[in-house]
Amino acid sequence: QVQLVESGGGLVQPGGSLRLSCAASGLTFSMYAMSWYRQAPGNERELVATITSAGISTNYADSVKGRFTISRDNGKRTVYLQMNSLKPEDTAVYYCNAQNGLLAREYWGQGTQVTVSS
Repeated sequence: QVQLVESGGGLVQPGGSLRLSCAASGLTFSMYAMSWYRQAPGNERELVATITSAGISTNYADSVKGRFTISRDNGKRTVYLQMNSLKPEDTAVYYCNAQNGLLAREYWGQGTQVTVSS
C-alpha cells in the first residue's frame, strides 16, 4: 500500500518560512519523480515544483521561483519543499505527488494546509 504523508504546514506571517516534508512508503521512491501541488479555495490544483527521480533536475512555477526550493533524500524516502518569503497568495492546501511515467503510476498525499496571514 502506497502512502505519501505530508507534514510541516501551518500558519505563518507574510515574509516567513515553512518547510514541508512528504514521507513515502510502499513504493520504490527512487524511481519516482516527485512534485508539490497546491490548491486554494475556488481554484484548480496547480503544480508548484517538480524534482526528477535522482534529484538532478527541478522545475518551478513562475509564481514561486526564487522563493521555494524542492529537494529529496532518496535514502529517507522523503521530498521537501522549503518555502521562503511567503505571501498571502501562497495560502493553499499543499499536496505531494509521486509519478512514474514508464509504469503509468501516480500517487497523491492527503495534503497539508499552509496559511499565510498576519
